[in-house]
Amino acid sequence: MPKNHRGRKNKAAVMANSTFRDTIATVDGQGKRNWIYAKQPKGRWYNIRSWVSLLYFSVFFSLPFISINGRPLFMLNVVEGKFILFGAIFWPQDFFIFGLAMLAFILFIVVFTMAFGRLFCGWMCPQTIFMELLFRRLEYWIEGDAAAQKMLQQSPWNTNKIMRKTGKHIAFYALSFLIANIFLAYVIGAKALGKIITEPLSAHTGGFIAIIVFSGVFYGVFAFMREQICTIVCPYGRLQGVLLDRNSILVAYDYERGEPRGKFRKDDSRAHGDCIDCMQCVKVCPTGIDIRNGTQLECVNCTACIDACDFMMEQTGRPKGLIRYASENGIASKQKLRFTPRLKVYSGVLVVLLTAISFMLGSRKPVSGTIMRTAGMLYQERGTDSLSNLYRIKLLNKTGRDIPLGLKLENENGVVSMIGNAVIHIKAEGQGEGTFFIVLPKASVHQRKSTLYIGLYEHNKRITRLRTTFLGPVQ
Repeated sequence: MPKNHRGRKNKAAVMANSTFRDTIATVDGQGKRNWIYAKQPKGRWYNIRSWVSLLYFSVFFSLPFISINGRPLFMLNVVEGKFILFGAIFWPQDFFIFGLAMLAFILFIVVFTMAFGRLFCGWMCPQTIFMELLFRRLEYWIEGDAAAQKMLQQSPWNTNKIMRKTGKHIAFYALSFLIANIFLAYVIGAKALGKIITEPLSAHTGGFIAIIVFSGVFYGVFAFMREQICTIVCPYGRLQGVLLDRNSILVAYDYERGEPRGKFRKDDSRAHGDCIDCMQCVKVCPTGIDIRNGTQLECVNCTACIDACDFMMEQTGRPKGLIRYASENGIASKQKLRFTPRLKVYSGVLVVLLTAISFMLGSRKPVSGTIMRTAGMLYQERGTDSLSNLYRIKLLNKTGRDIPLGLKLENENGVVSMIGNAVIHIKAEGQGEGTFFIVLPKASVHQRKSTLYIGLYEHNKRITRLRTTFLGPVQ
């Protein structure tokens, strides 16, 4: 639903505009796919996004190969349930942290979108970055700009068309194959990927099949699906109608200044608005929409229309910014984009959320475990003045070093009596277990079940503590 109907002047202009959008840009009147030939953007915002993309690509292609103390810096091994984030290992036992982090992340997305619109889609979304700043650039280099691509598509199958089309799809698949390998390195690690590449195929059939499947998926997405991922598959665009309001920042057309539209003439008396109806904003749009129709589901805030419009405004002697980052209220009241109290509050909430997520990840203990009292056994009497319970402890070392752990009773005047070795040695990224008695004086046991805390100590440093219960006689 367009949002430029609020002004009387603008409403009249929209009603008079015969090209007003009443269909999906990527589907024609017969319901068939309308292929988008987007003109290559040029301008200040596109240059900034190009530099951002270079940083993005350098991180994406290098991150899985960076190691700290022999451990990957970043790995999401869903097969083994082993996740490494910036050198810290997370196991299935840590999923409660991921659950809380995911809830905080969802809230982060909601608040971020309410404040800054689809800024993420245009600047950091992998689909947009890879499609617009890698694959489409490769397409421009092989087939030419949008007009040349359309002419090539409509031309008969001659040598030139066969070579260009074949070359493009070979390049697309080769690039997809490379991305698939990097993607797999994030899942299984660079060392495991190296074994798949260097060792015989028969030893890693599953890994090879995974690479081929991922390559096919990426090739299909970037060669054929393209903008359909944003308009049909991705649910984030559909959240706009719920999350955005009139104060959200988005790429917007200033209808107060631009309407009514009129073709540019040198002797124009400026009876029309600043929009010269050149359609350049539509020609550069990667999803094929007309930004002048207001906020739309397909808009990914890529800023291509801003650069195209600014160029035309310069050429015709009009001020830039007819299409710009703005809010609906900002356009209606003709105010410049500013850091409003609302944005300050939302930004503060974002900082709090990021701090909370960082705290949850940073406060995670290097060793986790469970203490289980032996089932089916009551307490045991020791002499005339003590009682004992038998326990079994299982520990998980989340670090990359061996840890020797000793057990101490924290909150009662009793002792921990280990069976076997007094110290439990846990190997790096491994598990350990032990059996022990907790011995308490009878005078300390006042109820059927008492809560006890066992401290886990590496030498004299407490790593963490675990909770258990002590079973005593009925009082």
